[in-house]
Amino acid sequence: MVFVLATNNPNKAREIGALFSCTGIDVLSLADLGLTFTPGEDGNTFVDNAVQKATETAAFLRGRADSADKAYAVLADDSGLIIDALGGLPGVDSALYMGADTPYEVRNAFILKQMQNVPDEGRAARFVCVAACVLPDGEVLTATGTLEGTVARECAGVNGFGYDPLFFLPERGLTLAQLSEGEKNEISHRGKAMREMARKLEGYA
Repeated sequence: MVFVLATNNPNKAREIGALFSCTGIDVLSLADLGLTFTPGEDGNTFVDNAVQKATETAAFLRGRADSADKAYAVLADDSGLIIDALGGLPGVDSALYMGADTPYEVRNAFILKQMQNVPDEGRAARFVCVAACVLPDGEVLTATGTLEGTVARECAGVNGFGYDPLFFLPERGLTLAQLSEGEKNEISHRGKAMREMARKLEGYA
């Protein structure tokens, strides 16, 4: 069985590859296969989007002439930032917030401006990740991970990507982007979801 990650995002591919590296499961990205494919993600929930990405990518791979003799298991995730003071935004539309081509530096600055008058006790936020895997027989597995934190007063850190620089971890006194990749993977929403998925995949690899 060949495990393929349904993403064109090199940062996400690197992060998830590192998470699975100690599980005995080798995960290839679409780029590793010399392919690009953009599945839809127009669901109303993280679960809907993760399953849609995995399902559509699996169908794409099965439809290729050079895939007839391969058994693909396709892994996808959908994640986002939920900010209580903004009514849950950016939420399930985190990747498309303010437009898909808007740099995260601009998105983060906009969120900080919206939050500038919100007191510390009202800045609760969380990252949510749902992982989905479509197995060759069509069975779908899902796993969920969350990470609680707050919205920082200013962006900090150069590690990570996306909304990491504005996501503050009070117990560490740092943003997610100030952690090393290893430290982030130990506690992150994606790390939790992928480790749970890896447990569910034991015996399939």
